[in-house]
Parts: sequence; structure tokens; C-alpha cells
Amino acid sequence: MLRSMYAGISGMKNFQTKLDVIGNNIANVNTAGYKKATVTFQDLMSQTTSGAQGATDTRGGINATQVGLGSKLGTISNIHTQGFQQTTNNPLDLAIEGDGMFVLEETDGATYYTRSGNFYLDDNGTIVNSDGLYLQGLAGNITIPTEAQSFSIQTNGTVNYINAAGGTEQAGQIGLAGFSNPTGLQKAGSNLYLDSPNAGLMEALVTPETDGAASIVSGSLEMSNVDLAEEFTEMITAQRGFQANTRIITTSDEILQELVNLKR
Repeated sequence: MLRSMYAGISGMKNFQTKLDVIGNNIANVNTAGYKKATVTFQDLMSQTTSGAQGATDTRGGINATQVGLGSKLGTISNIHTQGFQQTTNNPLDLAIEGDGMFVLEETDGATYYTRSGNFYLDDNGTIVNSDGLYLQGLAGNITIPTEAQSFSIQTNGTVNYINAAGGTEQAGQIGLAGFSNPTGLQKAGSNLYLDSPNAGLMEALVTPETDGAASIVSGSLEMSNVDLAEEFTEMITAQRGFQANTRIITTSDEILQELVNLKR
């Protein structure tokens, strides 16, 4: 069989994966805290028909002759650039301005990270996300007493509330997690990430606005960083690449048909 057929098949598979990633990006264009993904390809091993030779006293050097055998998937990377902020005027909608992640925990101690800052108060007054995971402060869960008249969240993560007597008290301070390689985080669904050995967790909880840490903006949500114009351009490129690889298979099939017809 012709090597071009297998090369075309590998290209079709890779461009299909690229289209899958693009489709997921477009589907999450309005998902708070979503970070777009990009795909890269790598060439497969090449078949060497003749090796390279160095120069001699009577003849110059000769390069190797190789035929490529197709392509393979290189990486699928999440791009953690800043998304634009959408103003909601909800004090529990929080956006991170800078690098970092909100830290969420389950009651069993499982830890998750997110850039999606749409939080709520449960029946105990504890700040949770839409799945009921607890937002972590520097001293653990953050609970606002049910008798509080109002509350506010400062840019350094401090959560203040007005008590029944009209005085101001502090319910806690939101902490952020920093990663040297946020691209290494693993997506867990529901806008959540899991730590991985390659994410480079620098410190479990850091104080916002200290030592270069990000600040927190209350009343806003960080939206997706997906650029529709870019995604549509990539989609057209992937579609044409897929079509070109199908044409390679069609052309190779026509050549094989001609070889079969030689017997007649």
C-alpha cells in the first residue's frame, strides 16, 4: 500500500482532534473563567532510504534521503491569558485581576482550583460555588453570620460585614493559589482544575495584593478568553487541512486503481 494513504489518515485524525478542540472553545465562549485550548502537531518518524555521508578527499558530502510517514498530535495546551471582566454588581461575583486561582474544597478535603468567581452563600452563610464547594480563606472556610446587615469584599480579599449593632467585623480573607505553570493544571469539568505534578504549585494560599499576587474585583466576573474571530480562522484552516488529507487518500486510491487495471 502507498505510504501517502497512511500519512493522509494520520492528518485526518489530527485535524479532527483540532476541530474537536475548536468546537469546545466556541461552545464555552460565554463560560465564566474558561481558558481556551490550542493544538499543535508533530511529524511522525521518517523512513530513511539512504543515509547521510560525510565529505571525502574525492567527493562532497551527501544528505540523507527520508520519506515522512505522516503527523501525530503534539500538545493540547490551555492558554491562561486574562479574560475580560463583565460587571454584574453582585458582591459575591469575584474576578481575579492577575495570576492566581481561587481555592475550593469539599468536606472530605479534596482541593480544586478555578478562575470562575460566581459564588453564593449557603444556609449557614458560608461562601460556596455553584456546586457547593467551599471557597477557602487564609484561615479556612469563610462564613458571614446570618444576622449580618450587609457585607463587602475588598481587593485584597478581606470580607467585611456589618453586624446587628452596626459595627464592622471581618469574616475572613480570601486566599489565592499561585502556579508557575498553570498550563499544567488538569481540567476536571464544572470550571474546576486539579493540581498536577507539572503545574508547579508555588504556595497553597497567598494573600492577594502582596508580593506580586493578583487582586480581587468584587461585582465582576472574568469571562472566557476565547476569541471567536481567531477560532473561526482556525476552524477554516482545520477544515481545509482535513479536506486536503482526504484528497491525498483519494488520489492514492486512484493510483492503486490504475495499478490494478494494468493486469487487464
